[in-house]
Order: sequence, then structure tokens, then C-alpha cells
Amino acid sequence: MTLAVVGGNGLFGSRFGADAPELTVDDGTHAVVVRDLGDAYFLQRHGFGAYTPPHLVDHVANMRALMALGCDRVLALNSCGALHDGFVPGAFLLVDDFVALGALPSPFPDERGHRVPGFDGAWRSRVLDTWHSSTTVPLHDGGVYWQATGPRLETVAEVRLFAQHADVVGMTMGSECVAAGELGLAYASVCVVDNLANGVGEHPLTWSGSEAGRDSTQLVLEKVLVALVPALAGQSS
Repeated sequence: MTLAVVGGNGLFGSRFGADAPELTVDDGTHAVVVRDLGDAYFLQRHGFGAYTPPHLVDHVANMRALMALGCDRVLALNSCGALHDGFVPGAFLLVDDFVALGALPSPFPDERGHRVPGFDGAWRSRVLDTWHSSTTVPLHDGGVYWQATGPRLETVAEVRLFAQHADVVGMTMGSECVAAGELGLAYASVCVVDNLANGVGEHPLTWSGSEAGRDSTQLVLEKVLVALVPALAGQSS
């Protein structure tokens, strides 16, 4: 069985996996492009090339494509905004819960969708341990992710509400985690803080500012993955 790395905004346009051969998984309805890293597969949820915004990402098709390639576990990278000043741009956290109140995609039209969602505990522990043994970059153990609908950013009032229950906010991870879990893929997410959410920081939040935060953390994330992915891929499931 094989490791899948699923990247988001934090890896969009990065050099990670840029030279790897691409292959297309097409089930006749959806065509999903992935890159073959040799010891793992890399899927960019926003697409390679043209950008797919978060509310249009087909998480079920993505996870089914990974299953078709023989993957059994997913290391997800999710860009996010910090809901309080306990996390600063450039921080990494391995979240252990999430809030996603909107309708989420399910692979199934029947009772199979009545699954208790969450992260795979054993896989999450392996990611945490391997991260600490592979890099000196700090990884915070735990945290709650709030999934907003997107594609717009959140209002100041929304951020105040979210901050009472969560640590970071993003637009994709809850949906992806649910789709992966229902299909039987072990799932763990490393969240990368690219910005302070609207109203948290000293300066007003802008999308360009968020992208600048992404660019400042991207090189660090790439270096971590160069060490982390081979170590995780070499472990039996």
C-alpha cells in the first residue's frame, strides 16, 4: 500500500514534486491528475496549472483516484488562518479535530455515510513521531480546524465566533477528511498558518497578504516534505 500526499494553497506553484511524472486517473466521469514521486503519490487538490477554488474541489473524486492507485493513507497539507495569536504565520500544527457545519460531500448515497468522522489515531501518531525524527521544524500537537464555506474570506464577526471553538480556519480539510474516511483511507492533516484571520492581526487581512504569508512558509514546507515523505513512505501500513 502507498502513501498519498495531498497539498493545498501552501504548495501551489511550489517546486515540491515539480519534476515528477504526471499520470491521470480517469473513471469515466472524473479525471484526476497526480504526480508519481516514486515512493508516494502527490495530489494537488487545487489542481496542477489552472487553479480550482476551494468550494469547487471534488474531494470524493480525488480520494477515489488515490484509492485506485493503491493508496491507503493520506498526509494532507492545509493552509489556514490563525483564529487567535497563539499561532503565528509560519506555525505548523497537526490538528486533532474540526468543525464543518455545512453540507459535506459523501461518496455514498445510502447509510454508509452515517460514519463518525475524524482522524486516524494510529496514522496521526506516526506522522507526529516521524515529523519530530525527520526535522527540527516545530509541529504543534493538536488543535481544532474550522471549515468555512469559501471562497470568500471570513468577516471579523465570524472570526470572533469561530475563535470560541477552534484554533485555525480554512476551506477544505473537513470535507476532504470525511471523504477519505468514508472510503477507508487513513487521514492526517498538517495545517500551515499563512496568516492571522480577519481582525486578529494588527493590520487588516487581504488576500494578497495571505499569499505573501504562503510564500514565506513554502520553502520551509518543501524542505520538511523532502525529509518527511520518504520516511513515512518507507513505513509499512
